[in-house]
Amino acid sequence: MRKVTIKDVANETGLSIATVSYAMSGKKILPPETVKLVTNAIEKLGYVKNISASSLVSNKSNLIGVVIPQTEPGSVMVFENPFYSEILSSIEYNARLQGYHVIVSGTNADEKYFTLAKQRNMDGVIVIGAYPEDFYEGLNLSNIPIVLVDSYLENHEYKEVKLDDIYGGYIATKYLIEHGHNKIAFMSGKIKDGGVSEKRYQGYKKALKENAIPVNPKYVFNGNVDFEEARILAKRIVEETDCTAIFCMADIMAVGAIKELNKMKIKVPQQISVMGYDNLNIANYCTPGLTTIGQDIFKKGKMAVDLLCKAIDNKEVEQEECVLPVEVVERESVAKL
Repeated sequence: MRKVTIKDVANETGLSIATVSYAMSGKKILPPETVKLVTNAIEKLGYVKNISASSLVSNKSNLIGVVIPQTEPGSVMVFENPFYSEILSSIEYNARLQGYHVIVSGTNADEKYFTLAKQRNMDGVIVIGAYPEDFYEGLNLSNIPIVLVDSYLENHEYKEVKLDDIYGGYIATKYLIEHGHNKIAFMSGKIKDGGVSEKRYQGYKKALKENAIPVNPKYVFNGNVDFEEARILAKRIVEETDCTAIFCMADIMAVGAIKELNKMKIKVPQQISVMGYDNLNIANYCTPGLTTIGQDIFKKGKMAVDLLCKAIDNKEVEQEECVLPVEVVERESVAKL
């Protein structure tokens, strides 16, 4: 079946193509009867606007790219970690409200990605997570508005949305200490300078030092931020340490740790307490309910979209960096000694 074009709509109405275009775009005030005539013809013919053609004319595609980090080649992390599902839901919803469609990439954000962004004529890109320094240097060459989420750059060249993750790691560890724990394992992703794991680890160490508790490197366990890796690390913590609590830098790791502890017949929290970070929906569903550090993931996605849309429209913003608050969310996975 042949695709209906704007020329077909013009022929149906007896109007010029220009008039039909004005009626559809609303860029020019036309008599109500003219607009209704065009609307009726569109419905009758089943006309659908050609977005690609429109973008060539306006130089705007109404497409936003979102880049999700991977822990290793071939990873399907975007599907395994509920954090990314939740923030992507927020980004897609809020972008749609502002007239944008979202293209998600689960690959590493490198030069090839930004070549793709230019080829697809993306209006802007949201980059989630931390990447090597040379990647950020390449951003300047893209000439595409960019907003970073949880990247923790030391410079302020880019608009960014993030958490006070040092404070989050601090209050999580402090909460465990206040509940009588002084042998606390730290379970995280690979600790890289400036990354999320490193920030939360800083907070962990700060709380220990404030309470005169030595920082024991043997209590620090790193791997990939996923469910199965957490199960492996939890087993090691039980076999290699005498810890009474585990602070996991992500809820997905905390749930994996609880799963493995249950398998090992170790009661949570009676024998080992578990603390998470993120307050994902899964924190409510696991047994026991997960005590965690809460962040507003929906708001984080919304702020990223709002900042990017303002950058696309060349509008001034009040601040280049948005730091969202965190708090302890109590459930049942931490016991008082």
